[in-house]
Amino acid sequence: MTALEDRLRLKARAEGFAQLRIADPSAAAKAGQRLQEFLSFGYQGDMGWLKETAERRADPLALWPAARSAIMLAMSYAPDIDPLQRLEAKDSGVISVYALGRDYHDVVKGKLKHLAQWLARETGQGVKVFVDTAPLMEKPLAEAAGLGWQGRHTNLVSRELGSWFFLGAILSAAELARDAPESDHCGSCRACLDICPTRAFPKPYQLDARRCISYLTIEHKGHIDREFRESIGNRIYGCDDCLAVCPWNKFAQTARESKLQARDDLVAPKLADLARLDDQAFRKLFSGSPVKRTGRDRFIRNVLIAIGNSGDRSLAKEAERRLDDPSALVRAMAVWALARLLPAADFAVLRARHAVQETDDAVSAEWQKA
Repeated sequence: MTALEDRLRLKARAEGFAQLRIADPSAAAKAGQRLQEFLSFGYQGDMGWLKETAERRADPLALWPAARSAIMLAMSYAPDIDPLQRLEAKDSGVISVYALGRDYHDVVKGKLKHLAQWLARETGQGVKVFVDTAPLMEKPLAEAAGLGWQGRHTNLVSRELGSWFFLGAILSAAELARDAPESDHCGSCRACLDICPTRAFPKPYQLDARRCISYLTIEHKGHIDREFRESIGNRIYGCDDCLAVCPWNKFAQTARESKLQARDDLVAPKLADLARLDDQAFRKLFSGSPVKRTGRDRFIRNVLIAIGNSGDRSLAKEAERRLDDPSALVRAMAVWALARLLPAADFAVLRARHAVQETDDAVSAEWQKA
């Protein structure tokens, strides 16, 4: 009879997973220490949940003491476009590759549930599934299972899949055969560190999220500091630079799962169109997309930064429309964008008309600094 682990891998392939590896749930013992170091520097920024769940996050058995096997799975989302080339079209916004299709949480979790249900029937043991929504450190566990290694950019890299893949996990109470861990194959390469626009890596294998464009445009709830705005360019949701330059991507295969493939209308959306979105239109456009979770106000904040970086005077009218937006986040970035796009005399006219009416201190400060 075919070994259970082999049949499990076949089932995983049928669900669309590129790889499956198995680790002991306690195999990533050093992950908790690295997390504490990350938190001690305050690198988590607004992500307070990382600190709140640090103790449970450090040990999968704290989540579920009955777990005996950590089944780690990879699903490719490798693009068929050049992610960096999109940065050249300054009148368009760049959305991170992972968010160009359906929300991976829904896609991957549905497939994990099918696989976990099959495993539970075969073993008679309990299972739990995870897709980046619980305090489980998937990357260290995936490294321990042999799926890849955490590269110098802190993301997982695979010799077969490159950098473009989602992780899913199944914890099982069944004892399954372990796979060998993966070793580091970054060598002397620094491509991911050197390309970062905001210098978010204090040193190799360490990320300061507070400087990361993905964090700033997705997780950060407040006004984005002026020192980062120009570096953001036209990235309006996430950043792929450190992933895109990884030389291991030459082995990546284009995503097979149709729901993860890029939507044509999100590959290079025009900034002018995005700047006009109200909440209802935003929700409609990004229905089923991970972008929706950021919310309209933060998203338009990002769009206005991209408009300010565009150098395109014709986009000034879109920023001017947002000076009366209900959101202070939006109004502040509209001021910043207009200060970069308009001649001083034209901007002074707007300042005289709007600055005295402004009630939010952060927006007033933007008028003063411009």
